[in-house]
Amino acid sequence: MLRLSNLKLSIEQNKDEVLPKLIAKTLNIPKKEIRSYKIFKESIDARKEEMIYFVYTVDVEVGDRLEEILVKKGYNLTPDYSYNYPEIGSRRLENPPVIVGAGPAGLFCGLILSQLGYNPIIIERGEDVEKRTERVEKFWREGILNTESNVQFGEGGAGTFSDGKLTTLIKDKRCRKVLEEMVKGGAPEEILYSYKPHVGTDILKFVVKNIRQQIIANGGKVYFNTKLEDLLIKDGKIYGIKTNKGEIPAQVLVLALGHSARDTFQVLYNKGLNIEQKAFSIGVRIEHPQSLINKAQYKKFAGHPRLGAAEYKLAYHSPNGRSAYTFCMCPGGLVVAAASEEGGVVTNGMSYHSRDGENANSALLVGITPKDFETSHPLAGIEFQRKWERKAFQIGGGNYFAPAQLVGDFLQDKESKEYRSVVPTYKKGVKMANLKDVLPEYVVNTLKEAILDFDKKLKGFAYKDAILTGVETRSSSPIRILRDETYQSNIKGIYPCGEGAGYAGGIISAAVDGIRIAEKIISEWRFQ
Repeated sequence: MLRLSNLKLSIEQNKDEVLPKLIAKTLNIPKKEIRSYKIFKESIDARKEEMIYFVYTVDVEVGDRLEEILVKKGYNLTPDYSYNYPEIGSRRLENPPVIVGAGPAGLFCGLILSQLGYNPIIIERGEDVEKRTERVEKFWREGILNTESNVQFGEGGAGTFSDGKLTTLIKDKRCRKVLEEMVKGGAPEEILYSYKPHVGTDILKFVVKNIRQQIIANGGKVYFNTKLEDLLIKDGKIYGIKTNKGEIPAQVLVLALGHSARDTFQVLYNKGLNIEQKAFSIGVRIEHPQSLINKAQYKKFAGHPRLGAAEYKLAYHSPNGRSAYTFCMCPGGLVVAAASEEGGVVTNGMSYHSRDGENANSALLVGITPKDFETSHPLAGIEFQRKWERKAFQIGGGNYFAPAQLVGDFLQDKESKEYRSVVPTYKKGVKMANLKDVLPEYVVNTLKEAILDFDKKLKGFAYKDAILTGVETRSSSPIRILRDETYQSNIKGIYPCGEGAGYAGGIISAAVDGIRIAEKIISEWRFQ
């Protein structure tokens, strides 16, 4: 097939009618010579006020002889994005690989291993996605937190209760494999070509369940409510693990932990795994009317049925040396309670596939480095997070209500008394407060600067009635479990993997790291 780029259609043009004609015109061939075409990428160009355009990259099939002629004229063939499995190694694996964690990293590591007959065993401390959803909704409704199954722990990982955003900054052919497997699992086919693909939490729940069922159909096993409690090590090598359900033999152990597995990080540190501090970010969730964001981004075309809810992504570099940025922006979404430990308030954002809620929300974060921690202990970042989560819990009233403040009051350093035109979506409820009481002073000052700067880039960002809800502390893992060029830790046979181990930052990058670890295991070991 031939790859054509930068095919531009106005928002008013019918894609199915006009795109084939534009392809034929671009190639300078009769339309009847086009056997088929498929969209590889679709993006939006909203830079000009008078018109918004959709920009397409397409792959076009023509006859072999015509293709040869067009290539000689300078047209490019479609790159090969097919996934190639690694060659199977020579060392014999006596027991199936064991994977700790059923988030994106663990599921995709398990999927690849299962597709080549390695019969992986996945253990997950939380529940399957259906029971987990019931548990989470009960917490949001009644404030009854289950510390083993919540927004952070359970099938699908923390990303299950998010926007289901599938964007990534990494350039890796494995990304395509992840998207293709998600489509097989029930995700909409548009994620294969959308410039900013997302599935929404409602669809993502079905996708992760279907991937789990595929792993089992391939010979793997998935155990829920099963928590790693200890490592069995001899002569610097792993030979098994202890869980709350008993022992499991393992020559190969993949640690696909989430970024909130604090008690497990302590176990690993106690067993001698090399762990180091890592930078992360903390801040708040900011909520605007979605209509305000639509108008700022799409001007007179706001509300057009082909556009949907608008997004944004902003960054600011302060003279004080710190940076602030928006993260995990959820158009038409909700701010959710995401605590995993008693006595702490943690916020996150979530949206459904339709993105049809009244409010837009995004994390508004400031970078934190190990220099900000109180000690040099490898797990000091965890204590840093806990400190501010507990302050938020106390200021919120000790019942998992979240402290909140109007943007206008925040900028003037005034405690808010009530919300106004923007109704907070945090389900458990908010308590109006002054967020300087639940964040470090340098974070507060940097956020104030950033809000004013972002207002210049996105009109209305500093809207005085917009709501800030705190605190968001789980942007990424506060640690990194060190691994060598073979992806193993200093304890041989242990493969740190994904976001919790410090090697990913989102659904796609975590899944890709899981595939990468599976490939390394396959190339080293053979099973049965």
